[in-house]
Amino acid sequence: MEVPINDFDDIRPLNNDEVEDAIESLIANEDFERAFRYIKPDVDWKEFSETMRSFKTKEDFKAKLAYEAVMMVANKTTFSLTVSGRSRLPKDKKPCTFISNHRDIVLDASFLNIMLYDVGYGMTQVAIGNNLLIRPWIETLVRLNNSFIVKRNVPVRQMLEVSKVLSAYIRHTITETKESIWIAQREGRAKDSDDRTQGSILKMLNMSGDKDILSNLMELNIFPVAISYEFDPCDFLKAKEFQQKRDDPNFVKSQRDDLLSMETGILNNKGRVHFTLTSPINDKLAKLDPNMEKNELIATIASIIDKEIYMHYRFYPCNYVAYDMLTGTRRFSEHYGLKDKKQFEDYLQGQLDKIVLPNKDEAFLRTKILEMYTNPLKNHLLAEGK
Repeated sequence: MEVPINDFDDIRPLNNDEVEDAIESLIANEDFERAFRYIKPDVDWKEFSETMRSFKTKEDFKAKLAYEAVMMVANKTTFSLTVSGRSRLPKDKKPCTFISNHRDIVLDASFLNIMLYDVGYGMTQVAIGNNLLIRPWIETLVRLNNSFIVKRNVPVRQMLEVSKVLSAYIRHTITETKESIWIAQREGRAKDSDDRTQGSILKMLNMSGDKDILSNLMELNIFPVAISYEFDPCDFLKAKEFQQKRDDPNFVKSQRDDLLSMETGILNNKGRVHFTLTSPINDKLAKLDPNMEKNELIATIASIIDKEIYMHYRFYPCNYVAYDMLTGTRRFSEHYGLKDKKQFEDYLQGQLDKIVLPNKDEAFLRTKILEMYTNPLKNHLLAEGK
């Protein structure tokens, strides 16, 4: 499917000719300055502005400012940030479509990129929903930082065309400009951590190919990534949203809610964070029957991605404690001690105490948070056949 390259203009990252103007607009923006000072209160803005102006390419911006900012967040809000499976990266740096589960709005792709950069693979382009571009400076910043825009909430009559352009852009990036892509396995985060690859994502990726489904997806070199956060700073916000939707089926989050989730996820404690690079799935796709019914084939491919992610989660005492608390068993008691259990119980109560609702249902909210920490372990056990 041919899509004119000009159709990418409103979704692509900025190019190097646009960098200097973008940087000047950010420096002059009071909201951007306020947001940056929130992360780094002692910044000398004049000195910082001169540093910004020294960046002439996106690569300069990403390798210096963006890298430093993400590392600063990691150092302040994680106990550790680690990656395994680096040996599985293509030795020739062949571009990949990294598909991962989705825990944090901003940091999933950011953390992945700095770890890929550290091992010499190179940073990816990042898919970001336009619903998160709440301020003009945020769009400027993310496009300067090599993000491309996924248009959400478009009218049904436009959805197909929007998906075609997005698909064509991703294929163009992988096959022509030879850059890797990061995209989440679903639209938005799995609020209960029950991670499932949406078939619609795979159908969108397939749209731009001119061969059969398997060949089209193999051309994109899909590479699942499993993301494991010890603590999710937004767990209480997600639980709150579950009750709001339960009590009001028409409840819709506001832009203020999205901003709060972004801020909470970036600035608060995550404990240990681990990324596992699983393996590209082309070998598995090559064994599938291309004559399988389309929806069945898409579901089968989604399950392959899911299993790669489930098998490569990393677990912490809180996951095992949450499972036993939720099920009323001691199945995983050998994986934690009394101190671990008490620490998680205190953490859980502290998160529940942050939730303010007029008809607060603490038992329901407690269950939802416990599910968030239990579901990855349940899916891992199922993938292992246990």
